[in-house]
Amino acid sequence: MTEKTFIKGKDSDLETSIETMQNKLKSFGFEVEEASWLNPVANCYSVHIKDPTCGLMFTNGKGATRKACLASALGEYFERLSCNYFFADFYLGQQVSESEFVHYPNEKWFIHDGETMPDGLMDESLWDHFDPERELTPNQLFDMNSGAGERGICAAPYHRVRDGKDIYIPINVIANVFVSNGMSAGNTQNEARVQGLSEVFERYVKNKIIAEGICLPEVPAEVLARFPKIEAACRELESHGYHLRIADASLGGRYPVMSVTLINPKDGSVFASFGAHPSFEVALERTVTELLQGRSLDQLNVFQPPSFESEEIASAHNIELHFIDSSGVISYDFFKDQPDYEFVDWDFDADTATEYQTLVDLIHEMGFDIYISDYRHLNVYACRILVPGMSDIYPVDEILWNNNNDGALFREALLTLPDLSNEELAEVLEGLNEGGYNDALSAAEFIGIAPDPGTLWADMRIGELKALIALAIEDESAIDWVNWVLHLEQINEENIRKYRCLLALLEIKWDPEREYQPYLKSLALMYGQAQVQSCLEIVEGRLRFDGLHCPGLSLQGFNLHQKLIEGYQKLQRAKQKNWS
Repeated sequence: MTEKTFIKGKDSDLETSIETMQNKLKSFGFEVEEASWLNPVANCYSVHIKDPTCGLMFTNGKGATRKACLASALGEYFERLSCNYFFADFYLGQQVSESEFVHYPNEKWFIHDGETMPDGLMDESLWDHFDPERELTPNQLFDMNSGAGERGICAAPYHRVRDGKDIYIPINVIANVFVSNGMSAGNTQNEARVQGLSEVFERYVKNKIIAEGICLPEVPAEVLARFPKIEAACRELESHGYHLRIADASLGGRYPVMSVTLINPKDGSVFASFGAHPSFEVALERTVTELLQGRSLDQLNVFQPPSFESEEIASAHNIELHFIDSSGVISYDFFKDQPDYEFVDWDFDADTATEYQTLVDLIHEMGFDIYISDYRHLNVYACRILVPGMSDIYPVDEILWNNNNDGALFREALLTLPDLSNEELAEVLEGLNEGGYNDALSAAEFIGIAPDPGTLWADMRIGELKALIALAIEDESAIDWVNWVLHLEQINEENIRKYRCLLALLEIKWDPEREYQPYLKSLALMYGQAQVQSCLEIVEGRLRFDGLHCPGLSLQGFNLHQKLIEGYQKLQRAKQKNWS
């Protein structure tokens, strides 16, 4: 008789869930391997799974057992495939961009004149949230995955739960504001939706607690004793010298959220983990396993001590750090002796249909609307849930001031740099300077390309790109940008020698009282004859973009990116076959 393991919050046994998901991945041509496992303390497992042909397609799972952990990782893999999240930051190539649909068969393209927002896109309440001052133009809402806005604005329909209306929301808005928040996959629709809404609650309440420095009530020992496996994991972690604060984050029994904070007495650093689910037990277990997901015990000394800088703690940047890797700062007020709320022994545990309705009702009582897009094209139910004003990860003004599609406007030019005239290169440099982009941002990330390790694209920042362009057109600003590169912390020894040599030659070049010849012998001793000769060719504009792979929009030779696109093509075929 085959063993069947059921856990709270799941509508199927773990063995069936794992086998079903693994078989369905194979049926669509996806390979997944278990790359690494961690079990730092009892009843706390985490696993890293990935596509062996494309490491960019990966997820991490967590759980109190190996099976629960693997089911978690596979579920997350399906949610990220179903919601296209593995590919959200990348250009999908010319073939996909020109195909019948880019993201989903039910997408809609809104054509515009560049000035007036097209009819049928969002509604007044959503515009009030995402663009309250009506500053956005249609040209800012194209998705970065399909080009530079040639086809218009791509939007996907989302079902508003409160009134049953379907609303078209731009892919650009979703990518810029919500990132991965609210995505989920599950054995049933209700199971997945409960998980997605729980994640929304977890991050909303976590952000509120951190930003406001709320002190939470600790869970009484007698309550923790009801969950011996969770208690055992916590006690083992404490035996390694850490202190734990296990707390009720429901803010008076209102929200289904728990918190566990690790205090490292070796350096005074702290790390707050949060978890949410209608079941008190599940929420607490998820909080503990989240604390150690992907971390061994020797990786718990990378966090920061608390602070009294309330503005810094509440800043959007700090809250974003807590979302990305929990490395943000926490207030000392979070650790006061007297909590701001009384402990509540809450529990909304029920069947998943009831739990889903409970969470929906609570969000509606809070004054927010829920928008859901359902996906079944991989034969596993998945969904993406948006709750504007509650599930936002980045501020809405990111769409205006830090839009992820900015780099798409430079993509074709940067991928054809050696073919551009000096005048065209000067225009590109001017555009990069005027755009106010972060010079330390990866140039490949900026244009949505996955670079191959060991190539110039893998390490190049926008500032270095500016240096190469300025060198190519013999612009005096090259000195400033070469200096900028030399101050990069991650620059390797080989590039240090190269850019120091370039700087010396540039300073000679632009000094009317100096010539190259008297310095060449000494420079050769410092940097090598071949390096000096190559750099001399560069500063004189005769050797442009040496070693920089620029195949144009075909992306030929970007092997990792091509593997990513191959993965997306498998998804497209699944959508064409199974969409309903």
